[in-house]
Amino acid sequence: MDIKISEDIKYIGVSTRDIDLFESQYIVPNGMAYNSYVILDEKIAVMDTSDKAVSEQWLANLKTVLGDRKPDYLVVQHLEPDHSANIEKVCTLYPEMQIVCSAKAKAMMPQFADVDESKILVKAEGDTLCLGKHTLSFILAPMVHWPEVMLSYDSCDKVLFSADAFGKFGALDADEGWSCEARRYYFNIVGKYGAPVGTLLKKANALEIKTICPLHGPILTDTIPEVLKLYDIWSSYKPENEGVFIAFASIHGNTAEAAYKMKEILENKGCKRVAIADLSRDDIAECVEDAFRHSTLLCMASSYDAGVFAPMADFIHHLKSKAFQNRNVALVENGSWAPSAAKTMKAEFEQMKNITFVGDIVTIKTRVKPSDIEELENLAEQLV
Repeated sequence: MDIKISEDIKYIGVSTRDIDLFESQYIVPNGMAYNSYVILDEKIAVMDTSDKAVSEQWLANLKTVLGDRKPDYLVVQHLEPDHSANIEKVCTLYPEMQIVCSAKAKAMMPQFADVDESKILVKAEGDTLCLGKHTLSFILAPMVHWPEVMLSYDSCDKVLFSADAFGKFGALDADEGWSCEARRYYFNIVGKYGAPVGTLLKKANALEIKTICPLHGPILTDTIPEVLKLYDIWSSYKPENEGVFIAFASIHGNTAEAAYKMKEILENKGCKRVAIADLSRDDIAECVEDAFRHSTLLCMASSYDAGVFAPMADFIHHLKSKAFQNRNVALVENGSWAPSAAKTMKAEFEQMKNITFVGDIVTIKTRVKPSDIEELENLAEQLV
């Protein structure tokens, strides 16, 4: 794919549709982009490698851009296997090349590649690497989203090589906007680490950035202010939208009936935004995204095994592991003889930060009856 970054900075990444799950868990209907770059100057720097699934094409792209020249440096910003799978191969091809990385990356390197340690050049916060007219400055970004992460800033072309920050799901030729799949990517992959992302944003805001080159997703230029604004919202765990996300887990369809009725009630009462998801069928990563996006989460679930139906338990576990916080939460349960879902859900949410429970718990006994509709109406009033 011919992507122009600057006269000296070339794209050598690979987009693929031959992948159904990213990290063996995230559905990627539009594939994935594994980005990598080369800076051609008096000295040449390769910015990360790629996933093993696209090794052959990545190596071909690298050789095409290099021509008869050889790289002087391989800058390893992130050691996760989808970016580091070809470190060993490229070091074998170019044995004189030095590896540039953080101290933590050097310590972790033997887990990912067998390389000559004497060829590793460790960089700390603020250190630089002069390539000629291009000088890279290094920015440590531990836990965005691994501990060894390092970003690179080219002061000549004002380019930030951002590792996994500012990335998204999807191949580069995917016909879709940035924010939707970037939001799902952020909350499911980076979302737990809001404080480190906030620290990185402060560093980024001190730079003059004309281009952001992430390791996944499109190269960013004109949209950078909006991207930074969204990252600020996401990393501080603020709701992006005032509204209600209804997440339901229904065994025989009665809880589902109540959930869709509740959506109708909320909309009739003028709720600004109402989203709904069936936790038994919908993409769990998208459900996590919607929970973080909205100001209020309404969980509606059947009781099961003296607890809560498994799809809801799994959903709440995902939220807890991603540091869900600063939200309003309301609960509706269903149980034929011993309702237990609400108690189970509430106990989990009580372990999260700054969760405000809104309204009375609504308990439905199997079928949805007129009295249940009345209680849902009352709950909707409190939510709106």
